[in-house]
Amino acid sequence: MSRVDLLVVGGGPTGLAAAIYAATSGRSVVILEPRAGVIDKACGEGIMPGGVASLQTLGVAVRGRPFAGVSYGDAVDPDLVATGTFRGAPGLGVRRTVLHEALRARAAALGVRWEHARVDGVEQDGDEVRACGLRARGLVAADGLHSAVRRSTGLEVPVSPISRARRYGARRHYAIAPWSDRVEVYFGEGAEAYVTPVAHDLVGVAFLFEKTARRRSFEDFFEGFPLLRERLGRAEAATRVAGGGPFPRYAARPSCGRVLLAGDAAGYVDPLTGEGVALGMMTGIAAARSLVEERPHAYAAEYASITRRYYLATSVLVSLVRRRALHRPLLRLAREIPRAFDAMLRFVAHERAPAT
Repeated sequence: MSRVDLLVVGGGPTGLAAAIYAATSGRSVVILEPRAGVIDKACGEGIMPGGVASLQTLGVAVRGRPFAGVSYGDAVDPDLVATGTFRGAPGLGVRRTVLHEALRARAAALGVRWEHARVDGVEQDGDEVRACGLRARGLVAADGLHSAVRRSTGLEVPVSPISRARRYGARRHYAIAPWSDRVEVYFGEGAEAYVTPVAHDLVGVAFLFEKTARRRSFEDFFEGFPLLRERLGRAEAATRVAGGGPFPRYAARPSCGRVLLAGDAAGYVDPLTGEGVALGMMTGIAAARSLVEERPHAYAAEYASITRRYYLATSVLVSLVRRRALHRPLLRLAREIPRAFDAMLRFVAHERAPAT
């Protein structure tokens, strides 16, 4: 059985961030991922400032479209808009495929190995972890929302379909020049729309929704978002529809011995704050660092420190967006107290204070 320093299950941005960090620390790393090549996935594709900082830490340069903040508006009222602005560095809108290609290239340059294998379970004792015929001092589980490692380690927490309606996401790109320097969010009846500028001639449109209304196609969503439909005009769809969910997913804790969960595998409330990629890379780096430093027991506290504001803010916001009657008064309030709104945006975006 071959031996390496670190095993990473999952070859998305979270797993690649963990692998790159460990490799730059001089460790041998193998990524276990069944899919080959550049991987696309339903994703809002807006990387918040905290995630951009993580890319810089990893030495990864990515082509994308900077955005200055986020604007929130009503789906049908053009005058009801609240705009939030980052104080320091901008966020980055980038196609998921472009991001993945850049991370893969960096990992390959550092000597990270890629094994095409599906991991359904892991074994471990006090000294090592074993999976797919490989042994390592530790394992980072970055296998996503439906993590097999989370289930196999007994960390899965079932979500009752009765206690909470599940939400889903769908995304498509349109060939049109971005009309805003911000990510745009539209609040509608039973759904929200998210528009992310990802290139000079391309925007991503994503919807988050509960499966309560019958929609036959992606285009049916626009019936409840006439302002967005007008913005897109006759722009042609540039990609096929991709979907994700259901949300939320929970883990009892983010670690089990030398197996550390990162990104969506460690739990995910909802994509509405746009932090998925940023949190994935931040927790991936933290997990790798804990194992590199032989401190796997310290990861749970660091994970909590990184994600605490996400779980708090997202849980509250999901409850609010489900109540259509609250949308208009909340948007008015955000518009009337812009400094507080900007502070809230910076809070959820993990924005670093600008240098003075």
